Amino acid sequence: MLRKIVLLQIVLLLLNACATVPLTGRQQLSLVSNPEIISMATQQYHQVLNENKVSDNREQTEMVKRVGARIKAAVEQYMAGAGISSQLEGFNWEFNLVQDDKTANAWCMPGGKVAFYTGILPICKGENGVAVVMGHEVAHAMANHGRERMSQGLVENGLLSTLSAALGQNPTMTTQLFMQAIGAGASIGMLKFSREQESEADHIGLIFLAKAGYDPSEAPKFWERMVAMSNSAAPPEFLSTHPSDQKRIAALKGWLPEAMKYYSKTK
Repeated sequence: MLRKIVLLQIVLLLLNACATVPLTGRQQLSLVSNPEIISMATQQYHQVLNENKVSDNREQTEMVKRVGARIKAAVEQYMAGAGISSQLEGFNWEFNLVQDDKTANAWCMPGGKVAFYTGILPICKGENGVAVVMGHEVAHAMANHGRERMSQGLVENGLLSTLSAALGQNPTMTTQLFMQAIGAGASIGMLKFSREQESEADHIGLIFLAKAGYDPSEAPKFWERMVAMSNSAAPPEFLSTHPSDQKRIAALKGWLPEAMKYYSKTK
C-alpha cells in the first residue's frame, strides 16, 4: 500500500511539474523554479568570467553586445506580444566576449547570461553570423532547456523535489547535476542537449534573429560552415554538444518562409 501511495505521489508530482515552451508549445518537465536556477547560474557565470580573460578587442566586443541587445529586444517584444513576459522575470542580461581563439563556442545560461568565445567569430563571418549563434543560444535559455535538463537529472537520480530540497538531500550530486545542466567551458561536463531541444533552439532562434532585423537565410550557411570545419579538422567545441547534419540544415531552410515574415516587418 505504501509503495502505491508513493508511486501515486510521484505521478501527481510529474503531472503538475510541466511547463510550455514558448513558440513551439511543447510540454516539458519543470521541477526547478526559474528563481532557483537563475540565482545559481548567475554565480556560475561570474565565476567563468573571473577565471577567463574577457576580450579587450573593442570592435568585436561592441559587435557581440550590439547583437545581444537586438536579440534581447526581439525576445522581450515577442514575449510581450504572446502575453508571457512573466517568464522573463529575474532575467538580467549580460553579453561578454571571452578571449580564447582555440575555443569555437558560445552559450547562454538561464537568466540571459551569454558568453561568446573569440574562436567562433571567424566561422560567424560577421555580425549576421554572430546573430545566428546568439539567437540559437538565447533560444535554449528562453525554452528553459537548462531547467528541463536539471529536472530530468533530478528524476533520474530519485531526487523528486525542489532544487533547494534536493541540495539538502544530496548536495554533491545536485550541484553536479546543476553544473552539467547549465555549465559551459571545458572544465564543466555539460549535458548534451537532445535533438528535440536542438531543433527547438534552431527554430526559436531563427525567429528571434529575424525579429531582431538579421537575415535568417544566413543561418543554414553558418551551419554549413560548421559542418565543413568539423569534417576538415577536430570538431569545434560548439559541435560537441550541438549535433549538426544535413537534416538540421534542411529543417532551417524549411523554417525560412516563417522567419522571413518577421524579418520583412523590420524593413
